[in-house]
Amino acid sequence: MSSAPPPPERDLENLRAVARHLSRKPGLAPAASAEPVPPRGGSKWKRWGPLGVALGFLLGKFKFLLGILKFAKMGTLLTMLLVVWVYAQIWGFAFALGFVLLIFVHEMGHAVAMRKVGLKAGAPVFIPFVGAVIAMKEMPRDAYIEAVVALGGPALGTVGAIVCLGVALATGSLFWYALASTGFLINLFNMIPISPLDGGRIVGVIGRWLWAVGYVVGITMFFLTHSPILFLILLLGLFTLTRTLRGPRPGYYEVAKEKRQLIGLAYFGLLAIMVLGMFAADQPLAGLRA
Repeated sequence: MSSAPPPPERDLENLRAVARHLSRKPGLAPAASAEPVPPRGGSKWKRWGPLGVALGFLLGKFKFLLGILKFAKMGTLLTMLLVVWVYAQIWGFAFALGFVLLIFVHEMGHAVAMRKVGLKAGAPVFIPFVGAVIAMKEMPRDAYIEAVVALGGPALGTVGAIVCLGVALATGSLFWYALASTGFLINLFNMIPISPLDGGRIVGVIGRWLWAVGYVVGITMFFLTHSPILFLILLLGLFTLTRTLRGPRPGYYEVAKEKRQLIGLAYFGLLAIMVLGMFAADQPLAGLRA
């Protein structure tokens, strides 16, 4: 079938004029596109080609990244990079990065727990050979809330170690076994019932007599390892313990029996998971340590 001849130039001009006239009338403007309109700044990503367009799309769509960036304040980022650099001189960059990220996951567990119980949390700050600290901007109202916040770190930190162990089991990589073992060890150490470690803040609601057990464990470990960090923790713990025994806040340790049992179950259950996880991670590394 033959096609119709093209319209003369004058007819084309008339059609364009009618279209311009209609577009100026209310209600006759072209319908909005169903596709989302890119932001004005989107053109800057196009300069980088397909990679830039993809990056711009990701930054525009994945809103949950903003939640992570809120924690990644300059102080956190700088101290984190500093600690990675320090540990990289000892273990290499890859292991140092994994080690610091496991500490970061631990601290995010505290931050999430603080938010759940309605406490304001600061950004974590990393300290070489010590770990990291996250500021609690307001005091918990009782020992139960303090225990919940303290449990958040080891709980999420253990999840991070389990993920590393899962990767190790799937790949057979000794690197991931070593990282998993280290992750369990970090969180297991924090569960020693000595303040200011997480364990010391957790067992206060279970039974303050457990602090004495913590000191027996801590002093024994110090004589075995001669760790100056552990010595500092024991020393700080004595000041905290003395202050607490002299005059705790009225009603601070008056917690319902059900809540005490719940914290006790969580504490000892988490300890069991850590020990089993560390045992599983250490088995393939036994030959390397011999």
